Amino acid sequence: MIIFNQKSMNPMERKRLEKLDELILNASTHELEKIQEIDYQTQLEGLSFYDVYLDSSSLIHQNMKKSFWQS
Repeated sequence: MIIFNQKSMNPMERKRLEKLDELILNASTHELEKIQEIDYQTQLEGLSFYDVYLDSSSLIHQNMKKSFWQS
């Protein structure tokens, strides 16, 4: 019996998730607060932070690295 009909991750998706995991694991307290806020906002929109990161990795990653942490 199949409960979930999930698609397997491809190698690129796995690599992006590894990058996101590293970003979170190496984040400062301030950065974790920002990540938590982003996660909260994505949940309000009915989305998963991981799914959003996978679908738009380059955009989110650039925003996080360049401007988001500076605020």
